Amino acid sequence: MADELPGTGCAPLRDERDIVQARALVRTLSGQLKFSLVEQTKMITAASELARNTMVYGLGGEMRWEILDEGVRRGLRLHFEDHGPGIPDVEQALVDGWTTGTGLGMGLSGSRRLVNELVIRTKVGEGTCVSITRWK
Repeated sequence: MADELPGTGCAPLRDERDIVQARALVRTLSGQLKFSLVEQTKMITAASELARNTMVYGLGGEMRWEILDEGVRRGLRLHFEDHGPGIPDVEQALVDGWTTGTGLGMGLSGSRRLVNELVIRTKVGEGTCVSITRWK
């Protein structure tokens, strides 16, 4: 495939244009993995939410990706990493409706419902990395 992307990579998340580009990148990667339209939409939606969180709450960062190949199953793992203030209470941050900003408080909790795996590593004052995985 001419537009096939490498199995790993990184994209910046500094402004609104980067969020749009991250969405397009996830669309290409999930299509490359032959995810169904529903699977693609779920991954793109989760990526969009987490990219925005990285930019708004984490003050910018990056999205890294990995194409996973575990024999009979393939997947896509995305890491949204920033060096912002961190999340003081991860459990609270995963509650529907909880927010430190002006949003609906559905970003993390909604993203968790859209993917197969969600892992949060965070340290107050040092930043956050949210990793999501969707398997085919």
